[in-house]
Order: sequence, then C-alpha cells, then structure tokens
Amino acid sequence: MAHRRCLLALTRHATSLVSLKTPINPPLSAAISFKTVTPTQPSNTRISSRFGPTWCTHWSVSRRFSSSKSDDDEEEEEEEEEEFGESSDGEEETDDTVTDIKREYSLEEIEEEAAEIGYKVVGPLQQSDRVFKQYEPVFAVVQVGSHQFKVSNRDSIYVEKLKFCEVNDKLILNKVLMLGSASQTIVGRPIVPEAAVHAVVEEHALDAKVIIFKKKRRKNYRRTKGHRQELTKLRITDIQGIQKPEKVAMTNPENVAVAA
Repeated sequence: MAHRRCLLALTRHATSLVSLKTPINPPLSAAISFKTVTPTQPSNTRISSRFGPTWCTHWSVSRRFSSSKSDDDEEEEEEEEEEFGESSDGEEETDDTVTDIKREYSLEEIEEEAAEIGYKVVGPLQQSDRVFKQYEPVFAVVQVGSHQFKVSNRDSIYVEKLKFCEVNDKLILNKVLMLGSASQTIVGRPIVPEAAVHAVVEEHALDAKVIIFKKKRRKNYRRTKGHRQELTKLRITDIQGIQKPEKVAMTNPENVAVAA
C-alpha cells in the first residue's frame, strides 16, 4: 500500500513538471521508468527518472514476541527474593531482641486502670477473715475487661491476667450488669448501682498453647509460633445488691406427728 502511494505521488509530480516545460506531454510510460521494489531491497529505495531523482522511504517495523523470560528478568526476581528474605530475617531478630520493660505505676494510675477493667483491690486475705460462705441461690452477671461472666457464690472463673493484684488478694468487681434470684431480677443500665461481687485471687496461670502459623507462597516464608495466654483464677465469695431469700428450716415430719 505504501509503494502504491509513493508511485501515485511521483506520477502527479512528473505530470506537473512536464506540463510546465513542454506543451505536449509525452506518454507517461515512455517518460518515467520505475524501479520495482522487492522485499529483499533496503528500506530506502531510489526511483530514477529524467526529471530528477526522487526518493521514497519505506519503514519496516520489526516486533519481537517471546514467551520465555530473559536472563535479566530472572536475575531481578532473584534479587527481590533475597531482599525479601533479608527483611523477614531482620524482623525476626528485632522481635527476639525486644524485652519487656517493667513500668512503675503510681497509686492513682493503678486505681484508674483497675477501675477501667472493672475491679478494685481491697487488700490481702487474712487468716481471721471468713469470706467463704455457704451456697446462696443468687446469681450475677459481671464484666471484667472485655468479657462477661455469670457467677454465683463459690464459683471460680478464669479472666485475663490482672496485673495489679497478687495471690490471696481480695477484690471487688464493680461492673455488675444484672442480678437475679428466685423472687426478683435487677437489670442495669448498663450497670446496677450499689451492687458488687466479692472475689479472692487464687492463682495466676497460663492457658493451653495456641499455634500460630504464617506462610507466603512462592516467597520461601514460613513462621511457626506458640502463644499461651496469661490468666487469673478468681473465687467468688459474695454477691451484694439484691435481697437474698431467707433460709427455710427443714423439720422432720416424724417429730411433728409425734408432737401432735
């Protein structure tokens, strides 16, 4: 198509020159001799005529298609993988070198953080204290941290570690959401005023191990870690803020019959 356009342009130019110089136009076939262009000839082909040299430029665009990766691309990918591996190893080293620094809290800060969690430390348990009572048909729903528990007298619960208390310390759980018994139920909005649940710290323990496995495919990245959550065991001793049912004395029916 490009050759044909070049030929048409040359013929128009030649006819205009002939019309200016000679009144009689010679036959076009005798006046101009064209040189055929073959695919094997170079891109710049010269066409000679008696009116002067003209040129027609032919552009050939060569494209390269290859489905296989070049050596440069493979080297770049290997360098990226090495850099990623080094960064992941560096992260591990930083994680291992981090140490827990114990912070010193003032009494006001301890009380504020404990109140946010939902408890208050009363003091250590003494031998003369008789905090453990018989079972009472009363229950309460308390919130400790971000968890809620339904408890009764003499129940034991495991909560996330309370860092401001030690074993055998007496606690008061302030965030009481609901109280209930056989005769009445009190629902807080959201907390029941003047209600409290007393407890004693029995031990600080660790939960069962949980395995954390991370993997990134095609990156040679695999990490396996274990975690054991720190817990605190509490023993419920008393529930206050609700009227407790009176104890009914059990009588022997045989003795009643004899007395009658």
